[in-house]
Amino acid sequence: MLNNAEISKSPGIVDTVQVQAGSVTLEGTLSVPHEPRGVVLFAHGSGSSRHSPRNRFVAQSLYELNLATLLIDLLTSDEEALDAVTGHLRFDIDLLAVRLGGAAEWLDHHPLTASLPLGCFGASTGAAAALVAAAEHPQVIETVVSRGGRPDLAGSALPRAHAPTLLIVGGNDMPVVKLNQKALEHLGSTQKQLVILPGASHLFEEPGALAQVARLAGNWFIQHLPRPADTWVI
Repeated sequence: MLNNAEISKSPGIVDTVQVQAGSVTLEGTLSVPHEPRGVVLFAHGSGSSRHSPRNRFVAQSLYELNLATLLIDLLTSDEEALDAVTGHLRFDIDLLAVRLGGAAEWLDHHPLTASLPLGCFGASTGAAAALVAAAEHPQVIETVVSRGGRPDLAGSALPRAHAPTLLIVGGNDMPVVKLNQKALEHLGSTQKQLVILPGASHLFEEPGALAQVARLAGNWFIQHLPRPADTWVI
């Protein structure tokens, strides 16, 4: 697997960006391959950030499939400092969804990604935020993949989330398995699937487990993101 330095030497772009999402500016890492066929916006879980090694691993796998990626911090540095003490912002799904929707709109207007179909990859509480954002921005967010997510926290937005949705859960993560099974029933999408990976825990730390997640996510995005009308080439 390539690291960021190696990607920078390949015919693509990796850049630290400032994403305007409503009244705040968020830090992100935008990676765009030579001939992108879509872009995936990442929503990290509670207590994590755009530097999450698990999301970076999945993002690299998607990049190798010619999918652009945006890894983003959904809280500002001041908010992260506050949340480290109180722990309340990381569970504010409505706030995170608004930020994610703002990032999706930013991608929809960015010159490198404006022509690309957009999907969301959410982990833990980020999955709930992704589903709420998909319900609120159906013309922008085409599909959603959840890794060890809490889609149940999307609440009343679930029936309004019509984007094709893949839920991936570790077989040993029984409480989250049950929550995903129940959420699947309420999802408004007609194209939805729950995949339970046997022997995997919540963080998919077992050998090969995260690679399975990346493969499933990649296949889902390739299948459910339409071909861009006008692919940008570096």
